[in-house]
Amino acid sequence: MRYQISGKQIDIGEALQTHVKAELGEVVEKYAQRPTEAVIVFSRVAHEHVCEATIHLSTGLNAQAKGHAPEIYAAFESCREKMDKQLRRYKRRLRDHHRDRTAAVEFGGGTSYILAASEGAEDVEPETLQPMVIAEMETKVPSITVGEAVMQLELAGQPMLVFRNEGHGGVNVVYRREDGNIGWIDPRNSK
Repeated sequence: MRYQISGKQIDIGEALQTHVKAELGEVVEKYAQRPTEAVIVFSRVAHEHVCEATIHLSTGLNAQAKGHAPEIYAAFESCREKMDKQLRRYKRRLRDHHRDRTAAVEFGGGTSYILAASEGAEDVEPETLQPMVIAEMETKVPSITVGEAVMQLELAGQPMLVFRNEGHGGVNVVYRREDGNIGWIDPRNSK
C-alpha cells in the first residue's frame, strides 16, 4: 500500500510517518483487502491538531476519517480509532463486496463546476439567471449498485454521492437526509 503523509504548514517528522504507517496498516489489513493508497494530512486549527485520513481500495471504495486533539499523535489516534470503527462496522459488506465484484469499479468521466455565490442583498433582482462559473474540474462517477453507494456514502462521510446504477446504467444520487436517514434519487423510476 502506498502512503502519502503530509502536513499543511506543519513539519511531519520521520517518527510520526513510521508510526502512521504501522498503525494504519494494521487497521486496514484487519478489515479491508487490497488497499491501494492511503492519504493522511495533518494540519493545525487554533490550538488543536487535525488528522484527516482517506483510504482508497482497489474496488473503488474509499474510507475517510478525521480526528482532533491538542497533541499530533493523539489526533492521529482519534482518526485511527474512527477509521477502525467504520471499517469494523462494514467489514462483512466490504468482504462481500470483494467477493461479488471480480473486477474493479468502473468510473465514468464527468465535469464538476463551482458556481459563484450571489453577492449583495437578497432582495436585489439579479441581472441574469445564468450563474458565473468560477472553476471547472474533472470528476469520476463510479458505476456501482445502490447498496455499494450507500456503503460508500457512510464510509466516506459524504453528504451525497452521485453514481451510475449498475442495475440499469442510469445516473442516481444517494444523500443523507436531515432526519439521519438516507435518501435515494432514481430519475428512471419517475413517472
